[in-house]
Amino acid sequence: MIDLSNELAVGIDIGGTNTKYGIVNHRGEIMEKGELRTDAYPHVKDYVDALYKALQPIIQKNGNEGSIKGIGIGAPNGNPFSGTIEYAPNLRWRGVIPLCELVTAKFKMPSVINNDAKSAAIGEMTYGAARGMKDFIMITLGTGVGSGIVVNGQVVYGHDGFAGELGHTTIRPGGRKHSGTGMHGTLETYASATGIAITANEMLDEDPKAKSVMRKYKREEITAKIVAEAAEKGDKIAEEVYRFTGQILGEALANFIMFSSPEAIILFGGVIKAGDLILKPTKEHMEKNLLPIFQNKVKLVFSELKEADAAILGASALVWEMKQDIAS
Repeated sequence: MIDLSNELAVGIDIGGTNTKYGIVNHRGEIMEKGELRTDAYPHVKDYVDALYKALQPIIQKNGNEGSIKGIGIGAPNGNPFSGTIEYAPNLRWRGVIPLCELVTAKFKMPSVINNDAKSAAIGEMTYGAARGMKDFIMITLGTGVGSGIVVNGQVVYGHDGFAGELGHTTIRPGGRKHSGTGMHGTLETYASATGIAITANEMLDEDPKAKSVMRKYKREEITAKIVAEAAEKGDKIAEEVYRFTGQILGEALANFIMFSSPEAIILFGGVIKAGDLILKPTKEHMEKNLLPIFQNKVKLVFSELKEADAAILGASALVWEMKQDIAS
């Protein structure tokens, strides 16, 4: 057993616009945090230099000699096998970026990278609702739909590090086109915050005479948050948007359950702020589409991690996983 009581980790979450970072202890408490613009640095070496300049003062302030054991990085298209970011469409750095090599050389400490959804799963297993679980699926419902699959206590990576893109599985063959991938009918096109807004506009167009508080907004102004607020006020179209979204998500989750038989599916991200509006129809259609041997066995729960801190926590948890792998 590794004693983590006095050890700290750096967690870095790289987004297309902003990077969040923090110093985290083994209990999941963020000692200090900050952020800088990702998109302000067209060259990755300049970005790493800026990251070092921002982090060094809080590392020195919070870390005693040798107490900081590594740097965990959550990033789009992060490959834990190679330590690289590979062809991330929302970042300015093109191609394959050897980020861990650059960060380790600059900070003089080990670093590890993973994609953001897998980092969230590891964070949930380390600090959140999945503590003690060996089999679960993490689904992140935000601008897109991400996922992390854990089987027998291990994250599923596949042969190349990119396994588990459940958001891009086809749930409505020939359905709505995904603007980024060109694929049709994928889960992300319906169950993401972006998909919910599209569904709302489609339903408003289908019945132009039906009353809805959402009609006071322009098409491009409608968001998942606005739809949820309308539904909570009894807006029938908004309620139907969430019922429809929950149906599609529930059907998809049923497929995922019959693949890996998890103990729980944990939902995370801005969409879950809608609460029972999304949870109830999702649970109903999940159970309806399961074989009897799977029914009423899988918990469907919301994440216990604070959304504002989850990315930093998930990234920092990669350090503890790295240490366990080294020890075993």
